[in-house]
Amino acid sequence: MKLYLVQHGDALGKDIDPARPLSPTGEADVARMAAFLTQADVHVVRLLHSGKTRAQQTAEILAHSVLRGGTPEAASGLSPNDPQEPLLQDSARWNDDTMIVGHLPYMTKLVARLVAAQGTQPVVTFRPGTVACLERDENGAWAVAWMLPPGCLSDQFGEGLSGDGPA
Repeated sequence: MKLYLVQHGDALGKDIDPARPLSPTGEADVARMAAFLTQADVHVVRLLHSGKTRAQQTAEILAHSVLRGGTPEAASGLSPNDPQEPLLQDSARWNDDTMIVGHLPYMTKLVARLVAAQGTQPVVTFRPGTVACLERDENGAWAVAWMLPPGCLSDQFGEGLSGDGPA
């Protein structure tokens, strides 16, 4: 099983829009990532997001490329400071590839808990629009398979390099 963890795309500041929707840069970055995921033949049967505007918009853009049937679903427990334990318990029962769009620091802590059990130290660094792919082996152990921020995508996936550099 693969679990794709996505930090929502770049969002507008609260001073510009309190709902914090995706910025034009965030929309472009997520669209480029969606194009990459299409070419990489990434498919999921479930796409969850926190319900916050920026996460929902990110999930909707990605859904066109990766979600096989259905629509993205808002799920409780994915806000920035929520505990990871409920999702850890739920994901242990999942057998189908799944994508989750969320926020920092939740996403960083979730990867640490999945990969390093205790999860006290970060294992990865997310940037807006980054996708991390974790794989669970036959023994239930998780490992980071790959991670890609939008800034590493070439011109063939849209607007070119944004300068974020590799993660």
